Amino acid sequence: MASRLVLCIGDLHIPDRAPDIPAKFRKLLSPGKIGQILCLGNLTDKETYDFLRSVAPELQIVKGDFDTDATNLPLSKVVTHGNLRIGFTHGHTIVPQGDSDSLLIEARRLDCDVLVWGGTHRFEAYELEGRFFINPGSATGAISGGWVSTDEPIVPSFCLMDVQGSVLVLYVYQLRTDEKGVESVGVEKVTFRKNGEAPS
Repeated sequence: MASRLVLCIGDLHIPDRAPDIPAKFRKLLSPGKIGQILCLGNLTDKETYDFLRSVAPELQIVKGDFDTDATNLPLSKVVTHGNLRIGFTHGHTIVPQGDSDSLLIEARRLDCDVLVWGGTHRFEAYELEGRFFINPGSATGAISGGWVSTDEPIVPSFCLMDVQGSVLVLYVYQLRTDEKGVESVGVEKVTFRKNGEAPS
């Protein structure tokens, strides 16, 4: 499969915990640039679902703990891009929440090279035992349900993945607000190469 951008997004909680996806993010998520969306659940309103359907031709969704009306959604899925198997789950079934050993067990269960999970509302990305783990955070900056410390404010974020063969380039978008209340979008880049694969 040719390289294409994959959006990882979740924990939206609209309108219960956040009014909408931030305008600066909506502007970035324009149709025609993204090939697939991996939605990690807690997509709790139809308008946001319709918006995501307009952004990419393929929307893959797993069930979050607040997707009570979506009884037919699976708890996890696996997709393949290039030479990488990418598993994704909301994360509420991972106990303890966000625990690296528990996430490693889930990655092994799904037999995936990359595991994308949510639930903590905070961005994370790291390698462990030859696998790559990504939590895109909450695109709306929705408050967490108590699983994580609330000492620091939740920064709205989402991720785009560009997969070419055995290499995944992750772009992390975070909406920062300075002391004057001015919002700006910061972008970071993280690269993962599947173990044992020679560069092409």
